[in-house]
Amino acid sequence: MDNFSSIECFVRSAEVGSFAEAARRLSLTPAAVGKSVAKLEARLGVRLFQRSTRSLTLTEAGQRFLGEVSASLNTIQNAVANLASAEGQPTGTLKVSMGTVFGRLYIVPLLGEFLRRFPAITPDWHFDNRQVDLIGQGFDAAIGGGFDLPQGVVARKIAPAHRVLVASAEYLAEHSPLVNPEDLQGCDGILIRSPQTGRVRSWPLTNRAQQQCPLNLKLRMTMSDSEAACAAAEQGLGVALVSMPFAAPYLRDGLLLRVLPEWYVDDGNISLYYSEHKLLPGKTRVFVDFVIEQFAKQKLAQLFSAI
Repeated sequence: MDNFSSIECFVRSAEVGSFAEAARRLSLTPAAVGKSVAKLEARLGVRLFQRSTRSLTLTEAGQRFLGEVSASLNTIQNAVANLASAEGQPTGTLKVSMGTVFGRLYIVPLLGEFLRRFPAITPDWHFDNRQVDLIGQGFDAAIGGGFDLPQGVVARKIAPAHRVLVASAEYLAEHSPLVNPEDLQGCDGILIRSPQTGRVRSWPLTNRAQQQCPLNLKLRMTMSDSEAACAAAEQGLGVALVSMPFAAPYLRDGLLLRVLPEWYVDDGNISLYYSEHKLLPGKTRVFVDFVIEQFAKQKLAQLFSAI
């Protein structure tokens, strides 16, 4: 068992390039992780890491050893997790990444029912609008849209990722009727700036007949968050291009109106991301199944669709 613990410390340290970060993820001290790896090196008779005050890098032997043990370690851990699930309730810490507002609006409200069904699971939920390294950062799952799919990660679609144009009734009353996409040129635009790249994307509008048209809004301001853009549009400051999950509450309460309701931006899908394992840990499997079930029950895919 001591050997297994040492190998886990080695693999996690190699994944993140730091004893301190590996210790944080393993709920150990950096000294304990470093000592465990040193014991493993002594037993193997080779140096696995080149250490300095600023970096931790694998030696050639360390790289070879990592390639040989990493997959086996994950298989063993998943087998243990599934055995625990088979004997009773799924158990363990469930580390999930999701967008800040999206998570608060649509995932956190599911938490009570989820824990009533699976009381042995401990949620460790991270709210961040940036894409995470699912495997490298030790996440069990992530919810979002437009993630790159590295090797070993799968995505299950749970809803379309549509963006729509919205404005307040007051703003629309003060401007000429907006009938065609060309009419947007004279409107104040509240556009979304990517938190990853810092750029404002040039979105093409699509209608239900799958015709496309350039989106030409006069830039008035940029936001890095759709909910903030909705709040700005509610004040009558312009026409906002926002994601449907964030627009839906404003549209439902009549605080905002769809502009050119026949047109929208297709930004792919909102998906659940998780590691591709034949032995998926029970805690991850039940979470994925639960979210898919609840999205279907609440018809969120239909709510998030702009069509």
